Amino acid sequence: MININGKWALVTGAARGIGKLSAECLARHGCNIIVQSRTKQASEQTAKTLETFGVKTFATAAEFTDTASVDRMLHAIDDAGIDVDIVLNNAGMQVAYRTQYYETPVDDYEKSFLINTIAPMMICYHFLPRMEQKGFGRIVNTTSGIRLEPEQAGYSASKAALDKVTIDIGSKLQGSNVMINLTDPGWCRTDLGGPHAPNAPESALPGVVVGAFADDRRSGLFFNAGLFYGMTLEEAVIKAESMESPY
Repeated sequence: MININGKWALVTGAARGIGKLSAECLARHGCNIIVQSRTKQASEQTAKTLETFGVKTFATAAEFTDTASVDRMLHAIDDAGIDVDIVLNNAGMQVAYRTQYYETPVDDYEKSFLINTIAPMMICYHFLPRMEQKGFGRIVNTTSGIRLEPEQAGYSASKAALDKVTIDIGSKLQGSNVMINLTDPGWCRTDLGGPHAPNAPESALPGVVVGAFADDRRSGLFFNAGLFYGMTLEEAVIKAESMESPY
């Protein structure tokens, strides 16, 4: 299990829900946090909370349906002179549930892919070369276990695409100290999951952050957060490092 004290992590969707809980978990271990949300005000509010853990923060904002906005965020991080060590691509959106799924509009796919696939991969492509150059990095992309539900076609397809690219990139990083993996937080009571979801947001930890602490130089793994619920972080890392590789 790696020591993240003093490192910098970018956590997207960090103003609320699982993203905020994940950022707090990292901050408790001494990790400085770049807080991303859709508005600077929301990011700054979360940043103030995180600073109570004695870490540094940087508040930023980006609208993930707008690739130019994502670019501006990335350049703002660069201009601040922050060397990003860890990325938790937590932000995501389920745009609609279409009972009449044969009438699914094109817009469902366009928004879903921009938010759930394109924006997180822009972030990965921006930071991975620097991680490789310095010989350290952890990226955890949040996916979904949704299957066989054409009612959520845009969302599930965009997450499947994220899975594919993450695993493919991971194949190039095997054996290095730059690791990229996937996590599924499960169906939780968040703005995305809705009030009737069976699981509390807290149930996603430590599973959604375990990839940031793993130290086995393997990528492309899938961490189902539910399998780690109730474990200490140390126990979760041991379990994660014992999981079968997809390659």
